Amino acid sequence: MTTILVTGGTGTIGRRVVPQLQAAGAKVRVLSRRAGDRGDGVGYLAVDLLTGDGLDEAVACVDVILHLAGGPKGDEIGTRNLVGAAERAGVRHLVHISVTAVDQLPLTYFRSKLGAEQAVRGSSVPWTVLRVAQLHDFAWNAVRAMAKLPVMPTPGGLRFQPVDVRDVAERLAELTLGEPQGLVPDLVGPKVYSMAELARDYLRATGKHRWSLPIRVPGKAGKVYRAGGNLTLTGATTGTHTWEDFVAAQV
Repeated sequence: MTTILVTGGTGTIGRRVVPQLQAAGAKVRVLSRRAGDRGDGVGYLAVDLLTGDGLDEAVACVDVILHLAGGPKGDEIGTRNLVGAAERAGVRHLVHISVTAVDQLPLTYFRSKLGAEQAVRGSSVPWTVLRVAQLHDFAWNAVRAMAKLPVMPTPGGLRFQPVDVRDVAERLAELTLGEPQGLVPDLVGPKVYSMAELARDYLRATGKHRWSLPIRVPGKAGKVYRAGGNLTLTGATTGTHTWEDFVAAQV
């Protein structure tokens, strides 16, 4: 039986991937803030990726690691610690989720994500990296946050290819259960939307009304966004679930 360790296994994506791995017959361990038996057949281990405490024990006798854990900062540190433990344990496959345009945008979040991806790609462990566009959930929460203001800011020139978490989970399960493939095609949603379109759909679905204030994203990041540098328009794998389907399900 294949033993798979999933970091971030209790998150938005992880909650959908773990059952698929179990259904395929794998034994699954999940790194969590607290250890214990939750009655679902998963082994939960309390490990701190940023310090590395407990990592060697967590990866012992593990065949495959699916690395989903991430945060606003420190991803490169936690990933380097995970890679080191995987190398010491002789893990045979490390699957890592990254972000589309991770090497294009000069933002702190993307620099951290790029550092994490580079740690995986520079590892002696055979690896697979999947770059994924923003989730529908992320897009929804972003416009919801903007709609809390009496006047809704609408950054001009920003376009996104939001993808459904179900499509991401299915692709990650497939990659985790397969052989190492290196950098695979990006996974994006079936359509490109402007920020104004996403905001309009949110307001319409929730019955809210807001004045819109167009704004310009400054600096190098703004130039990249306006040029579509955050998009993967060719060579990507496309999800099947649409933004419209997601919005309809919210209400």
